[in-house]
Amino acid sequence: MLGSNFHDIEWPYSGEIDILEFVGKDPYTIHATVHYPQGKGSTIKSEGGQLSLDPSPTEDFHVYGMNWDSEKIQFSFDDHVYYTFKIEDADTKNNPFKKPFFLIINLALGGKWAGDIDDAIFPQEYLIDYVRVYKKAGL
Repeated sequence: MLGSNFHDIEWPYSGEIDILEFVGKDPYTIHATVHYPQGKGSTIKSEGGQLSLDPSPTEDFHVYGMNWDSEKIQFSFDDHVYYTFKIEDADTKNNPFKKPFFLIINLALGGKWAGDIDDAIFPQEYLIDYVRVYKKAGL
């Protein structure tokens, strides 16, 4: 997810929430991460949690969840909360997690964090059964 003001201010000032990150070189671990500015300049603070699973989460469909309220963002796997981020921990003048975000569903391959890709793994499938977004009444 990215802050709705992403096109008006540069990243990381808009914030980023990764509900699920999965790195193929570690097929038994899922990650949830928040990214936001820290201090002056564009220094990036990244905080998150990870959950080790056996069997690999690729063996079946699962429910990856995020509950976000005014105090915290909780990340879950099949209704088990495995990471909680306190919004006040992003103590910036314009805390991005106190503003609207939009959802992005993408498949990213490789990169600094994920590492090199072995082309022998292709072709691959990226299957999503459904996406649901809920909002509490009165908000």
